[in-house]
Amino acid sequence: MFDLAAYFGLFLAAFAAATILPMQSEAVLVGMLLTESYPAAALVAVASLGNVFGSLVNWGLGRWIERFRHRRWFPVGESAMARAQSWYRRYGRWSLLASWLPVVGDPITVVAGALREPLPTFLLLVAIAKVGRYAVLALAATSLAS
Repeated sequence: MFDLAAYFGLFLAAFAAATILPMQSEAVLVGMLLTESYPAAALVAVASLGNVFGSLVNWGLGRWIERFRHRRWFPVGESAMARAQSWYRRYGRWSLLASWLPVVGDPITVVAGALREPLPTFLLLVAIAKVGRYAVLALAATSLAS
């Protein structure tokens, strides 16, 4: 039962870290890796799944909130939204490979939704970025611990 709760906690941390909430999941992953109680591949898979699902929420938020863009309460100003859209159009869907980056990664996924990036392409590129980040982190953590 404890294992399931631990994996669920990692999933939630990774999910929340991928949304617009200011959170980090790397410390949770590294902490669990250093206990040597869980298989690294399972931890990477759970963290990646949670992070991709969090990015999917951002994509959906981008698709939904775009219709309210011209309202006074909209959280992003016209100029900031125009810059983000221009940047995304310039670098295109390949910018989703940077979705793992702190600070800029989450807005990229929201803009991808607002600009109607097709879901299959979005999921593939975001999954590559998120799995890659966690895999490199796990390799580094386990190498340093050895």
